[in-house]
Amino acid sequence: MDEIVFFNPGDSIGNFHDHNEAVKTAQIYKEKEHNKRVLVVHGVDNQNFDIFMADDIISHDNEKNAVQKPYKISDRI
Repeated sequence: MDEIVFFNPGDSIGNFHDHNEAVKTAQIYKEKEHNKRVLVVHGVDNQNFDIFMADDIISHDNEKNAVQKPYKISDRI
């Protein structure tokens, strides 16, 4: 079962067509950010992979005035 999460698309760290490139970039970014959790997500349109900080997930507590787009988690880094 896929885990669907919501992010503001403007919070994306990067957008990639290749999954391996997205994972590699996320690993590099995680090292630079002192091991904060980074997620590689697959857009619902199933065309691209995005990288987001795990702390940027939109929840009920922080959803006010947020533009939301659903994503499927591909990798947790």
